[in-house]
Amino acid sequence: MQNKDTKIIDSYQLALHEMELADVSHLHELSIAVRWPHRPEDWIFLLEHGKGLIAKDEIGRLVGTAMWISYGPQKGNICMVITSPRFQTLGAARWLMEKIVVQMDGRDKSLIATKQAYRLYISMGFKPDCSIFQHNGVVHQAPKAPDHARPITLEDHEAILALDFEATGLVRTALIKHILRVAEGTVITSAGQVTGFALCRPFGRGHVVGPIVASSQEDAIALLDPIVKAYQDKFLRVDTAFDGPLRDYLTATGMVHFDTATQMAFGNPIVPNGSVSSYAIVSQAFG
Repeated sequence: MQNKDTKIIDSYQLALHEMELADVSHLHELSIAVRWPHRPEDWIFLLEHGKGLIAKDEIGRLVGTAMWISYGPQKGNICMVITSPRFQTLGAARWLMEKIVVQMDGRDKSLIATKQAYRLYISMGFKPDCSIFQHNGVVHQAPKAPDHARPITLEDHEAILALDFEATGLVRTALIKHILRVAEGTVITSAGQVTGFALCRPFGRGHVVGPIVASSQEDAIALLDPIVKAYQDKFLRVDTAFDGPLRDYLTATGMVHFDTATQMAFGNPIVPNGSVSSYAIVSQAFG
């Protein structure tokens, strides 16, 4: 009898295993195979904050992955759903997704879907929420921008944690604290209070800026401007759900519109009602 954690796909018998740090080199190989930019360090970062499953064939080759990130007992984000090219469209991703959903123990679920995976998630009951515009490229200029941001200090950290929760409604204190340890960033203040922030950390081909939390696109651009100036001639990435002046600014720096993904939800979507918004996500894995 076939074990509940095995599945035959296209004459291959696949077996599920818990994702571990020892798998990182093979995880990296799989992400390269589908042209995702994740470095081994990015996989380690994901494993420090999430749980995952891997599918292996009979001779131990890793052919599929899926992960999820817990944001408290009510919410979770699904990510890193990858299958090797020969298993795409054959049901391996659905199988991994079904297993991850069980692990999430009734939480409301969110994810950011690539164009290739969109139909799968629709068929599983996920509903589209908004588009996520991926901008990246080598920074070749810093366009004229508002100039009222300053570098982050240790004294700003508690305010940053509070603003992130206000903007997202997500319990992700451990994640933001980790990013603060490895990131550079900026804040803006009003009447002595921190009212916005941006964090820039190593990722993929260079650095990613996110989250960016602010009360307006003008403030989001002001937070970005010192980072753009510091990373002249280097590769930067920003993923945003906002159209308008922010995307115009990104394009003018050299961070062109590279791709569009779709934020989706299953269950009750989070609708933050604070005075600030998330103008750039942490990443498409973390939301």
